[in-house]
Parts: sequence; structure tokens; C-alpha cells
Amino acid sequence: MRFALPLGLSVVALLAVSAPTFAAGTDARPVKDVAFSFEGPFGTYDRAALQRGFQVYKEVCSACHSLNRVSFHALADEGGPGFTEAQAKAIAASYKIPAEPNDQGQTVDENGERLTRPGILADHFPPPFPNENAARAANGGALPPDLSLVAKSFHHGPQFIYSILTGFHEKPPAGFKVQDGKYYNPYFPGGNISMPPPLSEDSVTYSDGTKATIEQEAHDVTTFLAWAAEPKMEQRKRMGFGVMAFLIVLSGLLFLSYRKVWADAH
Repeated sequence: MRFALPLGLSVVALLAVSAPTFAAGTDARPVKDVAFSFEGPFGTYDRAALQRGFQVYKEVCSACHSLNRVSFHALADEGGPGFTEAQAKAIAASYKIPAEPNDQGQTVDENGERLTRPGILADHFPPPFPNENAARAANGGALPPDLSLVAKSFHHGPQFIYSILTGFHEKPPAGFKVQDGKYYNPYFPGGNISMPPPLSEDSVTYSDGTKATIEQEAHDVTTFLAWAAEPKMEQRKRMGFGVMAFLIVLSGLLFLSYRKVWADAH
């Protein structure tokens, strides 16, 4: 499925693409109040949702969007989607990575195509286009940004992503003009967005048998993008709890020592 303009990774990219829309002075609707398992101090990632979300990213989003800050080995790391190392290797090998020059120093074949090799765990997800010009040419002039940090690029990032993905099929209000080449989405600032609806019922066939509604697909890919933006979240929370426990115990010991010292002094 073609993405003309993405969820929007960077604020700069979003403002650049939607500047005329902001000039119209139309406010976006507040994001949907959606709860995710990873929120809050005790939150953790839902492994099944992460794996389904990866499937949505790979089969739908990756046609136009890169994930260049995420390496294949992260898929099998602690705190990740829960793939085994063998599964992560198979996923990596399914991608074509630009190869180093061959023995003759060539980087392209006889047809002028870039030489490639199967991906390995150390590689990062490759971009879908060779360069920015190719990306713009394939997307009506819009540049689909990388999605690695999209979940942390906006206030209530996961809710914003989910709202955008599920907000396409509403009719614009009376008097609202949908600009040429754009689509109406009430959760996008200004209402006009260049990205066509990316998801539809059964956009993917989940390997675990989960029914692929638009809401389910949006929830799962949002979960995956939240993990991509913060893959060490669970480790960070555990460390934070450990530090807090240590400080509590230390405070108790210091208080007892204080009382003993002053008790002896009297």
C-alpha cells in the first residue's frame, strides 16, 4: 500500500509538509484515549502485539517508510518482540542490503542495478528507496520519514499514531475543503494529510489468527513503533525500581545509624 505522507516522524518534516494546512488555522481533534500495556511505571510490552505490529510494519508500512535506527538483532534481544535468534536471522536474510564492492570493485551489475546481499543480524532495516529523490518521486513529492522515533516525536505519541491510523474514514465537516491530492483526517493538524488511508480490514493475515480489524492493526503497529523508539524501556524501568529500592534501604540504614549515634551521645 502506498504511503504519500507518513505518520510523521520529525516535527520538522511534519511542519514542512503541512505548512499550508497550519496556515488555515484548523485545530486537530484531541487524540483518542487509548490505553497501551507499556504505559505507566509498571508497563511492559505485549509480545504478541509486538510481533503482530512488526508484521503490519513489514507488509504495509515498509513499502514507503524506513526504520533505520533499528537493527535486526534487536528483534531477538531481551525486551524485544520475542523472536528467537533463528527467526531474527531469517527476517534479516529476507531483506536485501546494498553490498560492498565485489572483487572487481563493482557496486552495480550489468543492468546498472545495485549489488545486494542478504541481511544479517548486525544490519539495520534498509530504506525502501535508494535516496530522497526516489522517495519523493514515488510519493507525489512527499518524503516519507523514518519511523524509528515517531512514537516519541509528539505529545501522547502512541495515541497520536493510533488516532491518525484510525481516523481516515470520517466525512469532513460542512464547509471543510479537502485539498487536491490530500485526505481528510480530523486528528491531523489542519485536517488535510497527504497520506492515503494505510490500513484496511484484513490488510494483513495475522499468523496467530487474530482478526485483523483496522483498530487491531493500528494498535499493534503502534505498539511496535513504541518499542522501536524505546527498545530498552523495560530494562530502564527495572533499573529505576532497583535504584529506588536501594535508596529506600539506604535511607533506612542512615536513619537507624543517626538514631544510634545520637542515642549513644546522650
